[in-house]
Amino acid sequence: MYKKIVLDNGIRVILNPMPAMESAAIGVWIAAGSRNETKRISGASHFLEHMIFKGTPTMTSRRIKEEIEGRGGSLNGFTSEEMTCYLAKVSARHIDIALSVLSEMVLHAHLNQKEVERERTVIVQEIKMYHDLPNHHVHDILNALMWPRHPLGFPVAGDIRSVRSITRHDLMDYKKTNYIPKNIALVLCGNLDQDKVMQGINRIFRFNVKKKPAPCAGFNNAQSQPQMKVLRKDTKQAHISMGLHAFGRMHEDRYKLTLLHIIMGANMSSRLFENIREKRGLAYEIGTEIKRYKGTGAFIVNAGTEHSKAKKVISLALKELKKVRESTIPEKELKRAKEYFRVQFSLALENTMDHMLWLGERVVASGRLPEKDKIIKEVNSVSAQDLQCVAKDVFRAKNLNLAMIGPVRDREKKELEEELGEL
Repeated sequence: MYKKIVLDNGIRVILNPMPAMESAAIGVWIAAGSRNETKRISGASHFLEHMIFKGTPTMTSRRIKEEIEGRGGSLNGFTSEEMTCYLAKVSARHIDIALSVLSEMVLHAHLNQKEVERERTVIVQEIKMYHDLPNHHVHDILNALMWPRHPLGFPVAGDIRSVRSITRHDLMDYKKTNYIPKNIALVLCGNLDQDKVMQGINRIFRFNVKKKPAPCAGFNNAQSQPQMKVLRKDTKQAHISMGLHAFGRMHEDRYKLTLLHIIMGANMSSRLFENIREKRGLAYEIGTEIKRYKGTGAFIVNAGTEHSKAKKVISLALKELKKVRESTIPEKELKRAKEYFRVQFSLALENTMDHMLWLGERVVASGRLPEKDKIIKEVNSVSAQDLQCVAKDVFRAKNLNLAMIGPVRDREKKELEEELGEL
C-alpha cells in the first residue's frame, strides 16, 4: 500500500493512498529534536518550531494560518526528543495548497529578530505554566533522573535560563544544520492523486544541500541502584512517576514490552487500574506508558493520589511489577491484550492524521516502511514466557527511578527509598 520515493536531493516521500477518504493529512518531518541540542541551547528545536509559524518573506503569520484554516483545514506542529513535525489536515482538494504553505514555512521562515524576542516571552510563559502543572512537571524530573546530563534528560521546551539565552543566530545555525534534505521526510495519507502530488513536491522541494545529518548524542546506562528525586511542594495530591530503563525504539522485544504495557496499565482492564483504583480506590489517575528512543527507552508508571496514600500506591505498583516478573501471565489475559493491540492499531489507521503520524514516526526513526501485517503477526506470536523474560530484564530494582511532587517529609522520603529496593 505504501509508496516510498526518494528525491534526487535525498528527501524521502511516503505516500499512502486512502481513496475512500475526503481528507488528506500532510506531514513535513525533520529527523532532529531536543536530543540534538547542547545544554546551552536546550529548547532550540522547540523555539524554532514556534518561529516557523511566524512568517516568511512572502507570507505573514496570519496568511499562513488563513490559507489552511480558511479552507476548513487545521495546521499544527510539535517537537519531541528525536524529531519535529509540521502538519496539516485538509480536504483532498487542497493538498497542493497545504504542501505549498508547509514548504514555505519550513524552508523559508525569516526568523525576524522582533518575532524571536516576542516568542521568547511566550515560551518562557509556557515553561512556567508546565512548572505549575505538577502532573506534567513530574515527568521532567523523572527524565533528568533517568538520563542525567544528557539531552534526553533536558525538557523539550528547554529551561527559562537557556530559552532566555538562545539567539537568533543559534536558531539559524540549528536550522541550517538539521533542516537538510537527508533529514526531511514528507508523509501524505488520504485521498491522493499520486502524479499530481509528486509534480508539486518535485517543484517545491528541489533545493539541494550536500550535508550529512549530525549524529545525536548516544546514551550509556550506568545506573546500578534505585534512584529517587522529590520536589517538596504543597500540592493537594502527590504526583508520582516511576521509570524503569528499557530498550530502544527498534529493539526486537519492543512489541513484548507493548503487551506488558497493555496488561499493566494501558486501559481500565489493566492490572494497576483494577487493583489500585477499582478495588481500593487509592488513585484516580493510574497507568503506564512507554518511551522509545534510539538505543534507549523507558517503561513508566504514573499515578496521582492523596499524599497520605502515596506510599501505599507505590508499594502496590511495585508488587504488580514484581508479580509479572515472577509468574507467567494467564493465556486468557495475554489473548485480551493482543486483541486490544490489534483493534486499537487498526482503528487508528482508519484516520488519515493518525495514520500519517504513525507512518512518519516509523520512517523517520528507522528509515524503513512498516508492514502492518508483519506487526500483527509478531504481536500474535508473543508467548507468556516471552513477556516474563522481558519483565525479568526491565522490572529490576537497579533500573528503577522515582520522581514525585508533593508535601513529602524527610521521614517519608526515607521510607520510600527503602520501598524501592523491594522490587
